Amino acid sequence: MYLTDLSLIATNAAVKEPENERFRDWLNTKKGEYVDSLVHEINDKVAADIDCTLCGNCCSKLIINVEQKDLETCSAALNIPMDDFKEKYLEESLAGKMYINTIPCHFLQDKKCTIYENRFTDCREFPHLHKPGFKERLLGTLLHFGHCPIVYNVIEELKVRLGFEL
Repeated sequence: MYLTDLSLIATNAAVKEPENERFRDWLNTKKGEYVDSLVHEINDKVAADIDCTLCGNCCSKLIINVEQKDLETCSAALNIPMDDFKEKYLEESLAGKMYINTIPCHFLQDKKCTIYENRFTDCREFPHLHKPGFKERLLGTLLHFGHCPIVYNVIEELKVRLGFEL
C-alpha cells in the first residue's frame, strides 16, 4: 500500500530532506539507463495504484506550461476564441513560452480538473517519471516529493530497490 495522505507526505518530506540530498548525490554513481528502467517500472506500478484525480495537489501548486496545441484544443473545447482564452488564462514569457497565469489553476474545482479530457500536455505528463533522464531531472523531481504521492512513493521505492543506505 502506498502513502497518499498529503499532510503525512509533506511532514515526511521535510524530515527526509537531508536524506534526499544524500540520495541525489549517491544516485549520480549509478548508470542512468538502469535508473531510468527502474523508475519507469516503479512508476507504472505506483501510478496504476494511485488515482491522481483524487488529489489535485499539483494543480494547486505548480506553474503549468502550455503548448500551442494545448491552447488550440482547450479554447476549442471551451468554445472560446484562442485570443480570448490566452488573454484570460495565460501569460507569455519574453521568449514566447506560455503558462497558466494563476496558482492554483483556473480549471481546478473541488480537487478536480474541469477540463480533464482536454488538459494541457504538461498536466498529462506530470510528474514526468515515464521520461528518460531521471537522474538529470532529480533535483526538479524532488521539489515535488512533498506534494505528489506518486513522486513520493516512486522515490521511496527506488531507494529500497537500489539499496540506498539511509
